Amino acid sequence: MIRLVRPDAVLIQAVIAGALSFAHLHDLAQAAGQDGWKAWAYPVSVDLLLVAAWHRLRTLRDAGEPSRSAWSWFAVALAASLGANVATAGLLNLGDVPDWLRILVAGWPALAFLGGTLLAHRPTPPSPLDSEPDDPAPLPVVERETEPGIQADDLPALPAPTPALTVTAPPALVAHAQKIAADHRARTGSDIDTETLRARLGVPAPLAEAIAAQLT
Repeated sequence: MIRLVRPDAVLIQAVIAGALSFAHLHDLAQAAGQDGWKAWAYPVSVDLLLVAAWHRLRTLRDAGEPSRSAWSWFAVALAASLGANVATAGLLNLGDVPDWLRILVAGWPALAFLGGTLLAHRPTPPSPLDSEPDDPAPLPVVERETEPGIQADDLPALPAPTPALTVTAPPALVAHAQKIAADHRARTGSDIDTETLRARLGVPAPLAEAIAAQLT
């Protein structure tokens, strides 16, 4: 079944604003000496960096991770877009663009490439060890019964129960948990509980308890 797209005032406004900003960026790049297809590539580059930075910003905020880097690149792309719109409003003579503006326009591709690379290849926090064993249940204590005439001391000694394994959290995972706990304290004003920390890290309960003990 074909679904008809209903006209929306917000969508129409976004299309009009995007087309105008696209044209202003093209005109500024062309005036700064970027002719042909290069002048059309500049608005695409600016808008893509703006969208990529906003998408990364939303992703980091939903995950509760620092978003300062995404904010920085979003501000850079927004400044480039707003600057082009203001420059084409008659404040600059597009027939005689100053040298500093030509330098900024010529250096934009390298800056946009760096920003896009950093946004796309953001380092991920270390994942917990898959081979980390759960805390085994303690072995039951077996009472030894003796028959009449047989002393308990004459029976062979039973092997000692195996001690429970100690769960050790990797230092990198503890450092990541400290960042999560600090962010939770800043947003809620209270310390993060063990269950919330376990859900955020995606680790077993024994490992989460071991990490929480190191955060206190």
